Amino acid sequence: MEVKKKIAVLGGGAAGFFAAISAKTHHPEAEVILFEKTCNVLAKVKVSGGGRCNVTNGNTDINSLCLAYPRGGKKLKKILHQFSTQDTKTWFEKHGVPLKTEADQRVFPVSNQSQSIIDCLMEAIEKLGVRLKYSSHIKSLTLLDEKWILQFNNDIKHKSFDAVIVATGGSPKLKSFDWLNNLGHKIVPPVPSLFTFNMPKEPITALMGIAVEEAQVKIIGTKIRTQGALLITHWGMSGPAILKASSFGARALSDKKYQFEAQVNWLNESNTELLFEKLQAFIEINPQKKVINHKAFPLPQRLWKHLVVTCDIPVSRSWKELGKKKSRQLITLLTQHKLKVAGKTTFKEEFVTCGGVSLADVDLNTLKSKVVPNLYFAGEVIDVDAITGGYNFQVAWSTGFIAGKLA
Repeated sequence: MEVKKKIAVLGGGAAGFFAAISAKTHHPEAEVILFEKTCNVLAKVKVSGGGRCNVTNGNTDINSLCLAYPRGGKKLKKILHQFSTQDTKTWFEKHGVPLKTEADQRVFPVSNQSQSIIDCLMEAIEKLGVRLKYSSHIKSLTLLDEKWILQFNNDIKHKSFDAVIVATGGSPKLKSFDWLNNLGHKIVPPVPSLFTFNMPKEPITALMGIAVEEAQVKIIGTKIRTQGALLITHWGMSGPAILKASSFGARALSDKKYQFEAQVNWLNESNTELLFEKLQAFIEINPQKKVINHKAFPLPQRLWKHLVVTCDIPVSRSWKELGKKKSRQLITLLTQHKLKVAGKTTFKEEFVTCGGVSLADVDLNTLKSKVVPNLYFAGEVIDVDAITGGYNFQVAWSTGFIAGKLA
């Protein structure tokens, strides 16, 4: 009698589920067991996108997609070619989840409910016959006679797996990767890669709730520059422009212990001479009007008033009284507003880290370990992460698909 191949998948998140589904789809005769360390699966899927689940991104150009991954980048081309954003959309829609692409290219289920994605994945493993085991926190892996023995923290052992797919996700704790380090893998120390900026001493926090559709953000003393929507919060700043900066600057900002200066260009225009000319034209048309009440650029009124006061322009001053020197000071503030950041706020259940298993130890064509045989990786456990917009889930689907297919 032929012995069935046994495949273990560690981690009940997006990558783990998709790896298990892919393994059983491509190898229907195999026994596939999915181990989850907690009593709950797909926790990040549940809370992502404000409970809507940003499944992927609508961009289909792989070269530009790679730009969204500060860790991974062009190295992900072969992975995304094997299972693309379009493949993700096709898979979910074929499995009964209609999707929609929003103006900013984020893709969500039409239901606007992450539960639609969870139900789809749960139904898929049930139909395929993937076994799901909860409360199974991996403690160690041992290779014996070309078979893997899994040791869990409850002292239960599962023996004789032909292949293991590791999809245990990221963790802020380096110790969480000890069992992989013990196998000989290099672990890049994890640090948060998506977080908002705390500005406890900046008066601008009084404007919480104000959003600017397009702003530029620069981190002083680094090469980090981003642009996009910016949101003022009661603790500091958030929004895509800030989250991009935190992602691309994850390690640099960690080294600074999250004490640094951010420079905001509220007008998303770097040509200060052009802005100065526009301001002079506005003054000619509105000479008698008060500077604080009549904004010269399309900014929220409360933000405009705050910036005028910050520039030390008296509330009674009219535009004709402003003068060219003060006009230039105002333009400088609008385009180079420096704010002190002292700390960060991370998304709790949605936290993303950079770090994990070094990409040098993973064959990115197959997701196979270069260190030990028959061990594969999927998702955030490797040193790959992205900005917001569905990119992190996409790499989970892509790596899960490939690892499951080839395990």
